[in-house]
This record gives sequence, C-alpha cells and structure tokens, in this order.
Amino acid sequence: MTKEEHNDERVDMLIDVHVPLDQQPNQASHEFSYDFLKVYYGKLFPYSDIFRWMSYGNDGKHPACDASYFSRREFSFTLENDVYLRFQSFKSEFELENSIKEKCPHKIDIGPVYSVDPSKRHAYAQAGNNVFTPVERELIFDIDITEYDDVRYCCSGSDICLNCWPLMAIAIKVIDTALRDDFGFNQILWVYSGRRGVHCWVCDGRARRLSNEVRSSIADYFHVYKGGENSLKKASLTGLALHPLLARAYTDVLLDYFERKLIHNQRLFSLEERYQKILDIISDKSVASEIHEKWQGNKRSSVSEEVRWDQLKSVLQSTKHKGLRRCVEEIVFTYTFPRIDMEVSKHMNHLLKAPFCVHPKTGRVCVPIDPKYCEDFDPTSVPTLSMLIEELNAGGARMVVENAEWEGTSLDQSIRFFRSSFLQPLMKSCKDEMESSYNAKIQQSNKSSLSW
Repeated sequence: MTKEEHNDERVDMLIDVHVPLDQQPNQASHEFSYDFLKVYYGKLFPYSDIFRWMSYGNDGKHPACDASYFSRREFSFTLENDVYLRFQSFKSEFELENSIKEKCPHKIDIGPVYSVDPSKRHAYAQAGNNVFTPVERELIFDIDITEYDDVRYCCSGSDICLNCWPLMAIAIKVIDTALRDDFGFNQILWVYSGRRGVHCWVCDGRARRLSNEVRSSIADYFHVYKGGENSLKKASLTGLALHPLLARAYTDVLLDYFERKLIHNQRLFSLEERYQKILDIISDKSVASEIHEKWQGNKRSSVSEEVRWDQLKSVLQSTKHKGLRRCVEEIVFTYTFPRIDMEVSKHMNHLLKAPFCVHPKTGRVCVPIDPKYCEDFDPTSVPTLSMLIEELNAGGARMVVENAEWEGTSLDQSIRFFRSSFLQPLMKSCKDEMESSYNAKIQQSNKSSLSW
C-alpha cells in the first residue's frame, strides 16, 4: 500500500469512528477506554513529530544522513493486561504509526539508539557478535511528586494538585537553568508525566552521546537530597559557602517559592506537628526549644505563618554561630530542592514514557511544559482522553477534512508549542551539526588526497 492509499484509507476510517457523547467515560472518574484510545491514536497522536524528533535529521537526503538511525531506536509498548513488549523498532514513520494503531498500547516508552536494530539483537548474539549496545540516548531526568511526601500535606502518593505543583515548578526552573547555564545544553524538552511528575529530555547531540560515567556525574551535580525516614536534615549542604549552583537556586528560586507558595499552601507553621519537623532541623536544640516555647505561648493569638517564619529566620540569622545561620538554608533546601530519580539519569539504557501518551490511570495526556511558565501549568486541567473525544465529536468531519485533527481540540496549543519551541530549533541544530561534521570530513579527505 502506498502512502497516499494509506492516507485515503485513514480518512475513511476516521469518518466512520464516532463515539456518542453518552458513551463517554465520566471525566471525573478518569476512566481509560480502549475504544477511545484507538480513536486517539487514529486521529490525534502526532506521529510525524515524534518521528522527526527521534530521527534527529537522519530522515532527509543529506549525504551525511544515517539511514539506519531511526530503525536502531528502541520503543517499548505496554499493552492491555500489562503485556510488555520491549525492543520494538521501526524503519519509518509509516511502520511506527501502523504498529501503534494495530497494538493500541496503553503506554509507549522510548529507549536508546542501539548499535544494531534492537528487534534483531538475538541474531547478532547467535552469530557470536557482541555488538548490541546502546550508543546514543537523550540525557533524561524523572522527578516524581511522591518523593516529596514528607514535606507536602495537601496530597500523598500519586495525587497532585495546585498546592503541591510548585514543587515541580521549582524542579523545572532549577534544573533547566543549570542545564543551560552550567552545561551549555539548549535542546531541552519538559513533559508532564500524565500523573505524578515531570520528565526532562536533553536532546543536544553532545548530551545524547554522553557515557554512563558522565551521566552519573551530572546526576550527582543535582544530588542534594539525602532522603531516609530517620534523617532530620535531608539537605546535604557542605563547605563554608554554597556551591554556585545552590547559591543561584536559593537566591533565584527556592527562597521565593518557599516564602510565597509553600508556607501558605502546605500550612507549614499552622500545626505543631508540622513546624516541629522544621524545628528538628535546627542543630542547637536549646534554640529550637526556645522558639517552640514562644510559639506555644502565643498559640491562642492570631500569629500568621509568615510571622513565625520571620521569627525563626531572625533568631537563626542573628546568631554568631555559622552552623545555625546555615539552618535557614537547610530548611529551605529540605522543603524545595529537586529530588530526581538518580538511576534514570545515570544509565543510557533506561526507558522513559513518550510525550503525548495517555496515562492509563488518569486519562491525562503527557503534554509538553514551557519552563518559562511552568508555575502557571495546571496538571489537573491538561487534555484528557474523554475531553478530546468530546471535542472530536463536537468538531465532526470538519477536523478530518482539514487533515489536522488536533486543531480545535485541547491538544492544539501543546502540539504547536512542541513544534515551534522544541522541534524546529532542534531540527535546525541537527542540520547545522550534520553539515559541519560533513564539511569537516570533506576537508580532511581533501587534505589526505593532497598529501599523496
């Protein structure tokens, strides 16, 4: 079947697939429907954008293109009833689209680019060639809100709301700035995971070719959180002065968010059990006890949480003991600094959920996030499967005829942002890198010829 025939058949299929509004799942219950997912993959999933991204310029006619590049990328599908298919690979956008529509995966994960086609790895192993190894992979970060359960009181587990979302906004701002300013990366994509956190994809050519050792070093660069239930101080701040990364984060992001958002959103100083956890971070227990007694004494008066925080800062910052002055920073870092999944970032072969998947637990689409406006992002109002079905039904055949089904739906803004702010600059960067590399090889070849 030609591409044109496939497109014609696709349009016919879309017109026939109509889900009556009274058969839609209740949006509040976040039901996940296989039939609706088939419609989503048939009409809305941006195959061409994912293909262009994963090809990194190797889908054109430039003489430096690697025709095997995309086919060496691993895709993983999680099907109904948790059937797990790893090492899926595709030679073209057409194959990728057909396979997703046929299998209708509940989740799509993206892995590394291997040295050989991952679907043929067994053939290479039987031939005695130990050549199946990852050779490229985006530098990735995974931040889950569940890692903050000891410092948030509005939600727990996988639940997330606007009161605890600032913790994710902090992580985005701190990590995005460091990746750009400290490491010189530019092609960075932030994506809402669809349920409880955010993912970061660093896609610069230099980032994709990093060794596991370098990835581990970068992950360690962001490692401040100690963790552990029995640890009172969960922020490891060493040295007489803060590292430049930490000083910048504290001044530009952390303190502001802690004072402007978290104190009020999480009611950190309104209940004794909550502010006692903060007082426990203070190394001098006599000072902590003194502050506690003062707050207990004015328990019946209407002392605001902001006033209690100011009182705490005043006591700690007025002391001559450097360790006590550092306690203010330790409190803020404990409650705000990003808590990344270290293992995800350290290893090249780790899988990560593809953007624009639909999360099976919530029905929410994994949409890109603009780091400049991440504070305004609302995870509870992102497009859901049921919302999109309703919008498609409302739009009717008009969307099919225009051949851009997502136009006019809640996905419109997300796909446009993905293309204009991420994909287009990335493609230009890939083209420039490819051209530069090719010209360098030509020059080297010419020099070798002249030397004869």
